[in-house]
Amino acid sequence: FEEIHLITYNYGQRHVRELDCVKHQIDALKSKLPDIAVDHYTADVRFIQHLAPTSSLTNTDIDNPDISKMAGDAQPVSYVPFRNMMFLSICASYAEGIGAHTVWYGAAQVDSLAGYWDGSKEFLDSINNVVSLNRRERIKVEAPLIKLSKKEIIELGIQLQVDFANTHTCYSGNKIADASNPASSSRIKGFIEAGYIDPVKYKQKI
Repeated sequence: FEEIHLITYNYGQRHVRELDCVKHQIDALKSKLPDIAVDHYTADVRFIQHLAPTSSLTNTDIDNPDISKMAGDAQPVSYVPFRNMMFLSICASYAEGIGAHTVWYGAAQVDSLAGYWDGSKEFLDSINNVVSLNRRERIKVEAPLIKLSKKEIIELGIQLQVDFANTHTCYSGNKIADASNPASSSRIKGFIEAGYIDPVKYKQKI
């Protein structure tokens, strides 16, 4: 690619620390690929925080789910209603505006398994069916990680020299990640299965 256009979303998420990690990763990307034009836009969509008060990610009065208490939950309390659909609609609009033809979406296999329907292969296919209705611009949403386990994603990240110390997976807004959080738990498991040490520090609830 000659150009990479990145969108970060500030939707009032309690784990807003991930936005700081984005900046670090973009600097690293520019350093590795100096010949590629990298553009970054942070979309302020904090209105979602008010539209979706049922999620623990947008409402700090709701506790984040604990991995030990999630058995049987069809959809975790951390699910933000239609968040990914809104995000991808914005991305598709942006892509059409700049003449891009591919939107890259980071949904992973574990998202669907954890109960996030908007991280599933079925959702991806449905989004592409809608996007394909565009009569002039042919845009496709690609999700290269959607069939990969956490182990495989970490192995790919190591291969691509991703600085995992400056990534944020935990849903808590704390400086030290919470190992009891489902997102953190699946990350830790992935590192163990891949045979690497996770450079991020964790605390365990007692």
